[in-house]
Amino acid sequence: MTGEWARFDGPAGTQVVDVAIEATAAWQRSGNNANSHGSFAAAAACDDLVETVSATMGELLGADPGCMVFGPSTTANMMALTRAIGRGLGPGDEIVCTMLDHDSNVAPWLLLARDTGATVRMAELDPSTGRLAAGSVIDLIGPATRWVAVTGSSNAVGAIPDVATVTAAAHSAGARVVVDGVHLTPHRGVDVAAIGCDVFTTSSYKWYGPHAGIMCVEPGLLEALDVYKVRPAPDSGPGRLQYGTPSWEALAGIDAAARFLLETDMDRIVAHEAIRFARLIEGLHGIDAVRVVGPPDTVDRAPTLMFEVDGLAPLAVAERLADERVAVWDGHNYAVEAMAPLDLDSEAGAVRAGISLYTTDDDVDRLLDAVRRVAGSGSG
Repeated sequence: MTGEWARFDGPAGTQVVDVAIEATAAWQRSGNNANSHGSFAAAAACDDLVETVSATMGELLGADPGCMVFGPSTTANMMALTRAIGRGLGPGDEIVCTMLDHDSNVAPWLLLARDTGATVRMAELDPSTGRLAAGSVIDLIGPATRWVAVTGSSNAVGAIPDVATVTAAAHSAGARVVVDGVHLTPHRGVDVAAIGCDVFTTSSYKWYGPHAGIMCVEPGLLEALDVYKVRPAPDSGPGRLQYGTPSWEALAGIDAAARFLLETDMDRIVAHEAIRFARLIEGLHGIDAVRVVGPPDTVDRAPTLMFEVDGLAPLAVAERLADERVAVWDGHNYAVEAMAPLDLDSEAGAVRAGISLYTTDDDVDRLLDAVRRVAGSGSG
């Protein structure tokens, strides 16, 4: 699947599974490209596709199939959501965000607060562990809290907060909750009903599918939002929050990728990734010139980490690893708020490596061997 490269770049986007590629191509060749709610067969096929992929996503996420909003990315979906939410907020209202989140679950709220006069309160992560305690979020929830935005798993260091406990506390205070599940979905079984959140986001290109974002919005909230939309757009259902015609071929690919996860079985995926991640983190901790950023262990954690090499900028490390055909990312990886508490430069960040379903022991050993060589070379 990954050719001659050892691929640890999955946290930014995985390779696409064959069945999703084939489903996308099959749709494009089918003659069914049209639009929804027409009086001819191709239009009916579009409607059927939406129903099918919504049902599959409902099964994957443990959520109501009728709540699935499809868009180009989670960032785009969150911008649409917060723009609608903003019409009901004003001075005195509060939003709780966290330092562990990807900026797609922070910046839209900051922009909303700027435009409405609401206040954003930021829950701090533990700098010594890279983890976000539920209490750190709950302590900021009060009578003025209207929304709580929290990650299901850090895309930078993998830490998985207790979002169900946060959600229960927020609901007790009368607040609603958005969980960014983009980095959680590829690595853990998701049950939105058990979490209890009002909005759950995910992106299929993080779990072997096409570039697209899926946002599950609680049906009552979906109907109540005062959305920005063109006048002919639906007045009810997910279409209220979808800007224009969805990518039908992407929907076909999403359905195939989601079915792949379901049929592969998430327990098997977790077990496979856990073995390789333990090998990776243990190996990195054993290299003297390397500092592993974030949690020191694998408990309550997606298989993703960041690390630094003494005397070398993260970009230089990534470039040297690329010379050995090992793919990693460097920088803040959009986890903007996490950089300072993790003692990282706001732009340079650190090197990020993530385990995916296709990662092998040989891949891990190639990365570790390459890092040893890079670390041994120092700044020279």
